[in-house]
Amino acid sequence: MSKRSLLAPVFLPQAYLVEVAWEVCNQVGGIYTVIRSKVPVMMEQWAGRYCLIGPYVHPNISAELEPLDDIEDIFGQAAASLRKRGYDVHYAEWLVTGKPRVVLLNPNSVDTDTLNVIKYLLWQNHGISTPGDNALINQVVSFGYLTKLFIDELMKLSGEDHKVITHFHEWMGGLPILDIKREGIPVKTIFTTHATQLGRHLAINSPQFYSHLPFFQWEDEARKFGVETEATMEFKIAQSCDYFTTVSDLTARECEYLLKREVDAILPNGLNIQRFETLYEFQNLHSEYKEQIHDFIMGHFFHSYSFDLDKTMYFFTSGRFEFKNKGFDLTLEALSYLNEQLKREGSDVTVVMFFVSKRDYYSIKPETLHSHAVMEEIRQTCDAILKQVGSRLFYESTSRNDHHLPNLNDFVDEYWKLRYRRTIQSWKTNNLPSLVTHNLVDEEHDEVMKTLQEKNLLNHKDDKVKVVYHPDFISSTNPLFGMDYLHFVRGCNLGVFPSYYEPWGYTPLEALASGIPAVTSDLSGFGDYLLNNFPDHEKNGIFVVERSKRTFDWSARQLAAYMYRFLKLSRRERVIQRNNAESYSAYFDWKNLILYYNSIYEKAVAR
Repeated sequence: MSKRSLLAPVFLPQAYLVEVAWEVCNQVGGIYTVIRSKVPVMMEQWAGRYCLIGPYVHPNISAELEPLDDIEDIFGQAAASLRKRGYDVHYAEWLVTGKPRVVLLNPNSVDTDTLNVIKYLLWQNHGISTPGDNALINQVVSFGYLTKLFIDELMKLSGEDHKVITHFHEWMGGLPILDIKREGIPVKTIFTTHATQLGRHLAINSPQFYSHLPFFQWEDEARKFGVETEATMEFKIAQSCDYFTTVSDLTARECEYLLKREVDAILPNGLNIQRFETLYEFQNLHSEYKEQIHDFIMGHFFHSYSFDLDKTMYFFTSGRFEFKNKGFDLTLEALSYLNEQLKREGSDVTVVMFFVSKRDYYSIKPETLHSHAVMEEIRQTCDAILKQVGSRLFYESTSRNDHHLPNLNDFVDEYWKLRYRRTIQSWKTNNLPSLVTHNLVDEEHDEVMKTLQEKNLLNHKDDKVKVVYHPDFISSTNPLFGMDYLHFVRGCNLGVFPSYYEPWGYTPLEALASGIPAVTSDLSGFGDYLLNNFPDHEKNGIFVVERSKRTFDWSARQLAAYMYRFLKLSRRERVIQRNNAESYSAYFDWKNLILYYNSIYEKAVAR
C-alpha cells in the first residue's frame, strides 16, 4: 500500500480503533505528548471511527473538554450504557488539534466492595496480588475494570461488519487485555510499553544495567524495588496481548529480557510539526524570545555582577527529574570541564545553563522575586527619565540658536536623579547569584545542588559557565519568565539531553522542531534511531554522545568538547545550523512515522 493511501481518511474503513492510556487528558509524562501530538493525523485517517479512553482524575480537566450531548455514534452509545449502570463516564471532544472524541472513566466511581471483588478475580484468574492501601494501583485496577466494561458494550454495538482494534499504552492502561484474552472476546489487542517498570529502576541503581540485562531475574528485582504488582501486571499483559510493541530498539532488548517476549513491532514517536511552524521567519522568533531570557538573566545576575549578553549562550536541559537517567550528572560533569577550559583561555564568552525539572518546593526565593521587582522599578525609572529628557531636548533643540548638544543632566528633575540612584543602590549586592530559583523542600539532599557544590559551579564572577536551576515548569503564568516553555526553548541556543536511560526522548526532538540544535545520547531511543537511520545528523544540528560502551568520564569529556565546538561557531554558522535543525525535524512528523502504527493495525485486521 502506498504512503498516500495509508494517510487517506478511509484507512481501514471497516474497523474501529480505541486507544487507551492513563495519560489521555492527564499529563503525567511523555505518553501524554505521544497521544496528544498524534491526534491530528489519527483523526485525518480514522475520523469518527477513532476514540480515546482515559481516566477522569485530573481536577481541572473540564476546561479541556467540550461535552457531547448526542450519543448517536457507537462510542457515545457505549458510554451512555455505562452511565445507566451508575458509573461516572464523560463523553466529550478533547479541545486539542484534531478534536478527538474521548471517553473518560472515573475510577473513583467504583465502590469499595466492587473493587475488592475485582482484585480478588485478578488474583484468582491471573495470579496478580494487589496491596490494599496503594491508591494509585486501586485507581488503575478500577480504570481497567471500567475500560473492559466499555469494550464489552462496544462489541455489542459494533456488529459483524466492523472489527474493533484496541491499542493499550503501558501497564496502567493495559489491564483489560487479560480478561479480553481469557474470555476470548474477538477484539484485536495491541500493547505498547514505553519503558518497562523494572528498566527504569534498574537503570538508576545498577551501574552496569545494559551489560547485565540478560542476567536479571525480573521477579527478584521486582521484590527488591517494591514494584511486584506493577511489574507482574506488565509481564502478564505483555504475554497476553495479540501484538506487543515498544518505541525503540533499546527498549525492545529490555522487553526481551525483562518481559520475556520479543516485540512484534517498533513504533517510534513523532511530533505534530505543524504545531511548531511559524508564520514568519523563525530567526526573528529566536531573537525575540532570547531578549525575554536576557531580562530574566539581568534580574538574576546583574545585581551581583554583569557580563556581556551579546556574548552569552543559553544552554538548557529539561524533563522528569531522574538525575542519572536523564543525564543531569553527565551534563554537570561536562559543564565543569567546559568552565575550566574557558577560564584557562580567558574566553569572553559566558554560558548560562538552565536545569528545568519539576521538584518539590515551598515557594520562589524571596530574594529572586525581590531582585526582579527592583529591576522592573529601575526600568520604569529609566523610562520616565527618557520621556522627560526626550521632551525637553526636543523643545531645547528647536528653540535655541546654537547647534551643540546641551547637557542632558540639566533636563532631569532632582526627584528622578535621586530615585534612580537609590533604586540602583538598593538593588546591588555582594552576594553570589542564587543557583536555584526556588526554596526546595529538601535542598540539602538535592542531587543537582550537591553536585554543583562538589564541582564548584557556584556562579562566581569569574566562572564562564553559570547555572540556573529552575525546579518548576516554565509557562506564560510563570512570574520569573512569563513565557511558554516552547518560547523559552526557541530563545535558547542549545538543548542538552545526554540520557543514560531514555526509551525514546521527546525533548531533543522538540528542540529541533523549534530550530534549536540539541544533544542526545546513543542510550536514548531517539539517539539510537538517528544512528541507525540518519548518518548525517551532526551537520543538521543534533549530536549523539557515546555512552553505551564508554566510561562516564569519557562521555563527559566528549560532551564538553562538543559544547566547546558549538561555542566556536560563528553567528552565521549557528544560523545555518538552526535552519538545518528545523528542516531536519520534518522527518519526525507524525505524517511520516504513523506508517509504523498503520502497519500493525493492518496486521491486526488481516489476522
